[in-house]
Amino acid sequence: MAKQSIGPRTLLYPHPDLIIGTYDPAGRPDVMAAAWGGICSSRPPAVAVSVQKTRQTYENLIERREFTISIPSVDYVKEADYFGIVSGRDTDKFAATNLTPVKGDLVDAPYVGEFPVVIECRLLQTVEVGMHTQFIGEILDVKVDESVLGLDGKPDIEKVRPFAYDSMRQEYYGFGKVLAKAFSAGKELKK
Repeated sequence: MAKQSIGPRTLLYPHPDLIIGTYDPAGRPDVMAAAWGGICSSRPPAVAVSVQKTRQTYENLIERREFTISIPSVDYVKEADYFGIVSGRDTDKFAATNLTPVKGDLVDAPYVGEFPVVIECRLLQTVEVGMHTQFIGEILDVKVDESVLGLDGKPDIEKVRPFAYDSMRQEYYGFGKVLAKAFSAGKELKK
């Protein structure tokens, strides 16, 4: 099982494709794609996203202290990618993609109406990490399109159809079938 060193890299599988929604200083809705993020606390429920200081979203987060995370389905991979390659300083990303900005119910931040899962967050703290600032937000609410709920009332990943980012190859990937039930599959190895 020989391993080859490839050096320190931003490698982690999978990177979620998170669309961060904020309002700019003039109150215009803005979104950006962020792959450096994930759940960071169970109590309180919290998520962390890392943003470079050069981004408009960084300024918006510092000013407003509230944000949303919209999770796109594979149907919107082009739009999500676009959100990461243009700046909100000079581009109305919603107008360019014909997507709908919706004001959050609990936070002063917009989300993407067409995306099936939305997380509303209030900033808890920031952590400086190299060229990024990690914004840790308390999750105040999760909104899910009824069309992607399973019979049990929970989001069904096969209906949500999120995708992930591969930072090494700079490609997006979908998800496959269920492999095993978590907190159950390993029980047979328990002694």
